[in-house]
Amino acid sequence: MKSISSLCVFCGSRFGNDPAYEDAARELGAVMADRGIRLVYGGGSVGLMGVVANAVMENGGEVYGVIPKFLEDLEVGKTDVTELIITDNMHSRKHEMFDLSDGFVSLPGGLGTLDETFEIMTWKQLKLHAKPIIILDTAGYWSELSELIDAVISKGFADPAARGLCQFASNVAEVFDILERAPSPAFKAKSNNL
Repeated sequence: MKSISSLCVFCGSRFGNDPAYEDAARELGAVMADRGIRLVYGGGSVGLMGVVANAVMENGGEVYGVIPKFLEDLEVGKTDVTELIITDNMHSRKHEMFDLSDGFVSLPGGLGTLDETFEIMTWKQLKLHAKPIIILDTAGYWSELSELIDAVISKGFADPAARGLCQFASNVAEVFDILERAPSPAFKAKSNNL
């Protein structure tokens, strides 16, 4: 996918307990800025969200934050970004992030990151989009997710094709290798159906 211009990054509003998570967020942001890829993210200034946004901005890149009004104070909405979009609720936040992005990368995070990752995978399974979804498995953080997907398939609740809804990368360089090999979506997103 040579024409990728924006990536939505799902990640935690905390740092986690392994410094590797913060390092990966910082590296991802720096490489995105270097490649001229705009960051679309949850709009917070705390945790890994703040780290990736700061890294993009510090390296001259564009950052679009999308945050619902009720979370703006809780997650300390980051006002020094290129654009901070305030939405009415969580669903409209995810829809807006989807519309602004050519692909998705999930860094370590909590339940909100899991929700965003599963929802965007579900939308892809339902053929509402064909955008690449990459799970950055920093320090093995997402290994249980990979096992869970295998279990869902082996227990008959998903077709083996579900394995292809996302791809796992072990480092930041691999994220961009996967994006370079990703086919361009064969159809226009049906985002009005989301």
